[in-house]
Amino acid sequence: MSLADSIFASRSFSLFYAGQAFSYVGYGLRLIAVPLLVYHLTNSASALGATYALELLPFALFGPIGGSLADRIDRRRLMIVADGIRFSVFVLFAVGYATHTLTLTGLYAGIVLESLCAAAFVSSQSSTIPYLLGKARATRAIAALLGAEQAATTVLPPLGGALFAIVGPLPALLTTALTYLVSQGSIALAGTFGPDEPDGLPTIRDVKGDIGVGFRFLCADAPMRLMALLSCAFNFFGFMTAASFIPFLKRDFGATDLAVGYAFGIGAIGSVAGSFIAAHLPARARFGRVLTLAYMLDGLLFVPVMVTHNLQVAITFLALTNGCVMFEIAQIVGWRTRVTPEDLVGRVFGAARLVALIGTVPGAILGGALADHFGARVPIVVSGLGYLAMTGAVALSPAIRNERR
Repeated sequence: MSLADSIFASRSFSLFYAGQAFSYVGYGLRLIAVPLLVYHLTNSASALGATYALELLPFALFGPIGGSLADRIDRRRLMIVADGIRFSVFVLFAVGYATHTLTLTGLYAGIVLESLCAAAFVSSQSSTIPYLLGKARATRAIAALLGAEQAATTVLPPLGGALFAIVGPLPALLTTALTYLVSQGSIALAGTFGPDEPDGLPTIRDVKGDIGVGFRFLCADAPMRLMALLSCAFNFFGFMTAASFIPFLKRDFGATDLAVGYAFGIGAIGSVAGSFIAAHLPARARFGRVLTLAYMLDGLLFVPVMVTHNLQVAITFLALTNGCVMFEIAQIVGWRTRVTPEDLVGRVFGAARLVALIGTVPGAILGGALADHFGARVPIVVSGLGYLAMTGAVALSPAIRNERR
């Protein structure tokens, strides 16, 4: 690959990537600190399920509005504002914890606000990548960002688990705040992220129209529509596992906070591998078949997690399934970028994310409730069986299997 073809030949993308790579340090610590903090406050899997629901529901619902904003206003400014608010949220978390005034209600409120900002930021990111690099290099850029994120979550959760066990969540909360500040700086130094001629803040009527445009495009493209619906189902079962994961490790295997951190880190190793493969596999002509095989492998690799009573086996196979999931995400997002007109990326991605992520909320709540009432292994088993059923549905779908764009 020549230097001119490299995604890092773009100065603006390089600056953006550098800021995001650093912010993933905070994300890696936050990934373990916030769930452990909630679990220690409540000792409840249902509370963890509510945490994930409050994080993901606003992200999903605000996604179409974020897409409208990203297609109409200066995306660089929108991302700086979003990161500024997220910085403030985690500073308040840290102050609240240090002064013993942080409550579960306050934590939940901050999570909702952070989620809304994340939706605006990610919508801008989705539109910025093809603007800076073109559609041909979008999958590589997305995979590189996912790889950096997962590399950070390989190293940081074990450290975060150790820090939590020794001194509590304060270092992770402060570091997360700092990384959002650095992200603002890197974005401020970059050139324009588009659009070339911003329209300014849209009216409510504009937003409604933009949301309609995004959903009409999604519904008119049969493979895209079907993939969004299947992603909704996969996310339903996936977040049953997410909500019960910490209780599963602690109650079924007697895992310590440090061991939970190592489990998150090892799981991220699989995610890094999945991102790497997605970035280097020239699968456009056989996109549908490759994606179908990834889904089938994903379902089969989860079976040992359902039945094992060995912590190492559970963590190993969870890491392998994480690799499949990250490969699937990179491939789907890259494909969606290729087939969507550049001026509609924010709106179409917002619609697709809403459909795909809406399944996370009932999945997380149900997973937490099942873990508290019937044992943490029950939602793991239900999730695995659901995943196997869905992989069969994918394998039987010619709309996905034969997709070649």
